Amino acid sequence: MWELLAALGGKGSERKKSMRKIITTTVAVLVTGLIATGCTSPASAGNTGGAKSLVVYSNSVSDGRGDWLKKEADNAGFKLQLVDLGGGDIRNRLLAEKANPIADVTFGLNNVYFESLKKDHVLDAYTPSWADKVDASAGDPDGKEFWPIVREPVMLVYNKAVYANPGQAPSDWPDLWTKEQFAKRYEVPSDLGGATSQMVLAGILSRYRDDKGDLGVSKAGWDAVKAYFHNGVPAVTGTDLYAQMASGKVDAGQMWLAGKATREEQYKVSTEAVHPKVGVPVIVQQVGLVKGTKKSTEAKRFIDWIGSAKVQAAWSRQFQTVPTNKDALAQADPSAVSATDSFTEQDIDWPFVAQRLDQWVEKIELDYLSS
Repeated sequence: MWELLAALGGKGSERKKSMRKIITTTVAVLVTGLIATGCTSPASAGNTGGAKSLVVYSNSVSDGRGDWLKKEADNAGFKLQLVDLGGGDIRNRLLAEKANPIADVTFGLNNVYFESLKKDHVLDAYTPSWADKVDASAGDPDGKEFWPIVREPVMLVYNKAVYANPGQAPSDWPDLWTKEQFAKRYEVPSDLGGATSQMVLAGILSRYRDDKGDLGVSKAGWDAVKAYFHNGVPAVTGTDLYAQMASGKVDAGQMWLAGKATREEQYKVSTEAVHPKVGVPVIVQQVGLVKGTKKSTEAKRFIDWIGSAKVQAAWSRQFQTVPTNKDALAQADPSAVSATDSFTEQDIDWPFVAQRLDQWVEKIELDYLSS
């Protein structure tokens, strides 16, 4: 209570920062307690019961992927409780629960988040049975605590019905805030808990790296981010970007490859992905064993299963992803492989991003989302 009162006495951004930390910590503690007692929300996890049921944290189980995964896992002898949150939120939750872990396995997060989890000793070393089928350098540099399973570009997409002439469409992210015709016609995130939003910002800010600048970014970079949010339309909680495009409220926004395909079918909106000359962030989803799990044997067996060629090929065909397992590629969705390979990968110093991402997110939330 005294900490709360002291925080209330602050001013401006410092007050917001203090309150944000208190609220985040309080929510994490409350949520952890609810899961531990079985009082989870439907959006977080389904209590399947059973001594061997595994709690799996992931940002990659939306759009029907969680239902498919649970069904296939059940056929393979697993019972899963899935916790579905944004990548940044999953990372924060795992950190908050480190002393009393709830999760057994986590997957779907990219290298930046897994590096953070490794640094804070949240993961346990394990070498999967399929380790020799993937490029280990795409995962943990030490090759022990997290392993690559899916490769995916993060893109800017636009409604083809609005921009029938590609020459009139945005060709890169800066077009959105530097060209008047796109003002208030594109969606920006209203919170930064998701991995896609954070990777888009990482791609933008990396263009303006200045080791002497604020948090390693030049003033021009921060001006660009400010303009990006100022000229955009904030996302509406619970309303998909493609629903907004279908209703004509916006014409463009951020998306990942597999999400593009599923949403086009769901909302009957045909979109085009922008191919900037500088490239796009290409993330690699990982899987890892949570340190302290009481179901280590079962969790390791699940990691062997989910990263296997059979499961990754089936996942690819079902959800248009590109597996990192070399044996799965031959049976993967060819359109997903072709689309992914069509992008130039943006040259991003991911260790540089990992070191500063939390500070970037906090600055943007305080200066551009809360002001």
